[in-house]
Amino acid sequence: MRVVEIREKAVKLQSRLRNAAFSFDEMTTSLVAVVTDVVRNGRPVVGYAFNSTGRYACGAQMRDRFVPRLMRAEALTLDPAAFDPDLWLTAMMFGEKPGGDMERSVAIGTIEHALWDAVGKIADVPVYRLIADRYRGGDAQTRVFCYVGGGWYAPGKTVADLLEEVRRYLGMGYTLIKVKVGGLPLAEDLARLEAVISLLGDPARLAVDANCGIPPALRPAYAQALKPLGLRWFEEPAHPADFAGNADFIAAYGNPVATGENLFALEDVRNLVRHGGMRPGIDIIQSDIPQSYGIGTAARVLAMLAEHGFTPASVLPHGGNQMSFNQSAGFGLGMCEAYPDAFGVFSGYCDDVRVEDGYITAGDWPGMGFERQAELFRLFQSVLD
Repeated sequence: MRVVEIREKAVKLQSRLRNAAFSFDEMTTSLVAVVTDVVRNGRPVVGYAFNSTGRYACGAQMRDRFVPRLMRAEALTLDPAAFDPDLWLTAMMFGEKPGGDMERSVAIGTIEHALWDAVGKIADVPVYRLIADRYRGGDAQTRVFCYVGGGWYAPGKTVADLLEEVRRYLGMGYTLIKVKVGGLPLAEDLARLEAVISLLGDPARLAVDANCGIPPALRPAYAQALKPLGLRWFEEPAHPADFAGNADFIAAYGNPVATGENLFALEDVRNLVRHGGMRPGIDIIQSDIPQSYGIGTAARVLAMLAEHGFTPASVLPHGGNQMSFNQSAGFGLGMCEAYPDAFGVFSGYCDDVRVEDGYITAGDWPGMGFERQAELFRLFQSVLD
């Protein structure tokens, strides 16, 4: 049960949305296909993954370094009874200097997720079951709360347009909505938020995301203005590595803060909880697991967080896709997210998954379940054309 070939293909996201920090106009992603020597119904079992959203395609690193190293590691196996993601990581990290994680963590984490997908298909079980069996004594959380990320900035978009967007999400079954802040003057952002709160009827059903785009000089004003609203959380008020800035914002804001999607190694997250003012039971860690070396590293991050008083319920994986759904269900994380109309085929879950009162339920799919996302799966298959 070995890897025969690994291929990568870069594709464009086809999104023109904007947050407080940047536009997605030029964003690309890497599709990965791991071809195995296991044959089912006359065809090889293939594992797939993509590098989440928000970071560009990284095929050069894969082709030049990580794929050749994996292919040289003859002892590595995809046998469901013997596979070891730590050995996969060790093989891909051969010859890598400590530090500079993001340059390699996205490529490695994407390949690692495709390997998990392949193992799940070989075993004919969902990846979330593999995760739960390896790291939680088989305790999978198959019913997962899911919030929707929206409220993007777009040319000519009005408050009325934002409210119509929120109504659409509510009609889909979501009960917790996240909208963008920091991309307009504070007074205009406040007007947007107050309108949404009025529609939702409860500020605890609204979170906001600044995407690290608020300049340091403006953070105190945002903390003071948004604190009385009683929002569910305020996401990424500071630069990802500005731990002191994050701590200062928390001290001024007081209410729950979420961050961490742009940290790419265990050491980065450890520095966040050591120096970023994050409070167990209040604040939220938002690791993007495919961009942070993968599922095996996520298990070590969760163990480290537990030493600092954070439970899996304090972790909300970034991504809003079938990979993050498997992570949430397998690790028992607090919730997952969705982007129904943001990133096309790279958003959302299996075509037959429905949101019911804010919750989605995992199915009995093989691997990650990509085969039950028809349009995305066709795109994956094009990697092998």
